Amino acid sequence: MTVTAVDLFCGCGGLSAGLIEAGFVVEEAYDCWPRALDTYERNIAPHVVPLDLMDVASAAGRIASIDPTLLAGAPPCQDFSTAGKRVEAEQANLTTAFGQIVSRCKPPAFLMENVPQVRLSATYQQMRRTVADAGYSLVEAVLDASWFGVPQRRQRFFAFGYRGNGEGGQRFEQSLDRAKSSHRLTVKQYMGDEIDVEYYYRHPRNYSRRSVFSVHEPSPTVRGVNRPVPPNYAGNRLDSAPPSQVRPLTTRERGRVQTFPGEWMWDGGDRNADTELLIGNAVPVQLAARVGTAVRDALDR
Repeated sequence: MTVTAVDLFCGCGGLSAGLIEAGFVVEEAYDCWPRALDTYERNIAPHVVPLDLMDVASAAGRIASIDPTLLAGAPPCQDFSTAGKRVEAEQANLTTAFGQIVSRCKPPAFLMENVPQVRLSATYQQMRRTVADAGYSLVEAVLDASWFGVPQRRQRFFAFGYRGNGEGGQRFEQSLDRAKSSHRLTVKQYMGDEIDVEYYYRHPRNYSRRSVFSVHEPSPTVRGVNRPVPPNYAGNRLDSAPPSQVRPLTTRERGRVQTFPGEWMWDGGDRNADTELLIGNAVPVQLAARVGTAVRDALDR
């Protein structure tokens, strides 16, 4: 069975790449940031389209004409993230728009990815009501990517919505259980000889936190910044090595920790701010692939 998808808020293509690996045909993808559109087109396909998804009527009309099996998307999460101000504002409205597009297009299924904190927001609760009124049942899960083919302790929330009885939800959950590994994946296990250091620096949100990590453990969450070691940084007692002896991961290495293919083309050179943001905001490819496979299993009659 051919299963098609569209990807809303596609960024540089992590979710699309995973869905394609899971067997979906991604018909179109949408974003409004030129750098994201360029990176997506360079690495996946020219089916990426600049589109203002706050214009719900226009977006829904375009998507309805494609009639995808799956409407997928990762609305921007900064309004909900622990790294942000957690004030529900303009970006939170994109989660509302996602639910409204689903309710207008009524695809057989939808998949939304976000930070776990979104579950506590009034915006998400409104979106749940919107899709429930449109006839969708929901399965919600918070997944740690390090158990799902990604060498990173990245916690992400997925909402899978489907039309019909409860069997689809059961198949989705059973497939996720099968996809979960027996152990967390480490950076070294995933990258092998691609990485030539034992320890690396990841800038902490505050200096009470650890900042030096071993490649023989899963990475912390890859964020949208990649800062060098501060000259006078004294380190933290939990650091795996002295900060004076380590370096940050390169842009390419960070992309690999997000499980983008090694041949993925990043523009702008090492530690370019836009590229680092694209990488940090992306859905890890292998996590998307495993969740995408669970969606396919749920839709398989």
